[in-house]
Amino acid sequence: MIRTLLFVLPWFVLLGCSQKKKITTDFPEFEIGVVADCQYCNCKPGGIRHYRQSPKRLQHAVDTLNKHPLDYTIHLGDFIDRDFESFDSVTPIWSTLKSNRFHVLGNHDFSVADSLKPYVLEKMELKDRYYSILRNKWRFIVLDGNDLSLHGTLSESKKRQTDSLFNLLKGKNLPNLVSWNGGLSNDQLDWVKNQLELATLNGERVGLFCHFPALGTSNTHNLWNYQQLLGLVEDYDCVKFYFNGHNHTGDYIENDGVHYLTFKGMVDTRDSTSFARVAFKKDSIFVTGYGREPSRRFKIK
Repeated sequence: MIRTLLFVLPWFVLLGCSQKKKITTDFPEFEIGVVADCQYCNCKPGGIRHYRQSPKRLQHAVDTLNKHPLDYTIHLGDFIDRDFESFDSVTPIWSTLKSNRFHVLGNHDFSVADSLKPYVLEKMELKDRYYSILRNKWRFIVLDGNDLSLHGTLSESKKRQTDSLFNLLKGKNLPNLVSWNGGLSNDQLDWVKNQLELATLNGERVGLFCHFPALGTSNTHNLWNYQQLLGLVEDYDCVKFYFNGHNHTGDYIENDGVHYLTFKGMVDTRDSTSFARVAFKKDSIFVTGYGREPSRRFKIK
């Protein structure tokens, strides 16, 4: 499965790229839009989640974001809450974005009939479950945290790998080893490593998008094998941030120069919303939040 232009590098080049390397290249300034957990369904409210409000909130976000010259807009997973027909209520709104648009797969995006799960990617205009976006000397790596999961794994091979990972971790009393989370396959982790090598070779900065957190003040929503991913990321100075949804209350932590930000869920609360614009500058990332999403500045080291 090819998601970006890949090529085989000589072994001596790969060895040189695997070490940390400071990036000194000048980077163009640009801005993107970010939405997390629209999570629509034609359902009564569940706790603080007001599902039927999501189309109105998404329309407001699109109208607001369309007033700005964004490079692209990305939704960080759980575009719907359940039922395949829910896509038909929010996809036409999403399609009116003037910027390029991308999706991250969330666990609720697979809360449809088993017979319809193979059509989820097509419905979300995705060619691949994980992929990269190359923009302005940045490499944005979009992860699939449902790669190994109880809800989003489709092939028999991935189901066996899911069982293997779950059984490997279940004796460790991990709070994140629950059915609504998921993990990354070894194939995906190898692909991420290749992407980081290419970014290092090309002098690019890297940001990662996923539905599930990898690090935060609470780890109950984390990827099952988040420690494997963190062990990989920590070897590369090119990685600057990790943005995700899933934990609707939001979260933030900085670790070794990487900013781990959980965006608040759009679907939550009766009268509010949550989305953001994110501007990339030479030495900073600026988050302009709307509704419950706070505005922030992150220093890029």
